[in-house]
Amino acid sequence: MAPGTRTAPRGLHGTDRLLGTQEEPALGAHLVTPRRGYLHHGIYVGASRVVHYSGLSRGLRRGPVEEVPLAGFARGRPIWVRRTASSTFDLWEIVGRARSRVGENCYRLLTNNCEHFCEWCLRGTPRSLQVEEWAAAPVRALLTTMRVFAEGRPGQ
Repeated sequence: MAPGTRTAPRGLHGTDRLLGTQEEPALGAHLVTPRRGYLHHGIYVGASRVVHYSGLSRGLRRGPVEEVPLAGFARGRPIWVRRTASSTFDLWEIVGRARSRVGENCYRLLTNNCEHFCEWCLRGTPRSLQVEEWAAAPVRALLTTMRVFAEGRPGQ
């Protein structure tokens, strides 16, 4: 990265782009900002506003889908624009889909979190890569352990 830019948190994709401090995201952009131990996701709906599942972003009490100022979404942290596969919907449909769920209060960490919400807004299918990666980690550890035992102990 260039001097003065921040190092990307773990979990960001190689195509994700750091948003400049005075830069306005594109309408319908998938925004990502780091939190302690995870990445928080939202949809940019214009006029410096973001719709996101507040979930556990304020502590242990789950929160609803809400529309907040961009600065409130970032909470003093950097913001990346997620640039992955194209959306199923046009920009105004993405914004409409995000706003259609404002007030919903059915947050579930593993099945209906902020990333599930954004993927549903963009592609119509709720999905969380963070949850998928987390769930795959024990399986990878078990397979590695089994491979080591199958090959015999190192040094023999």
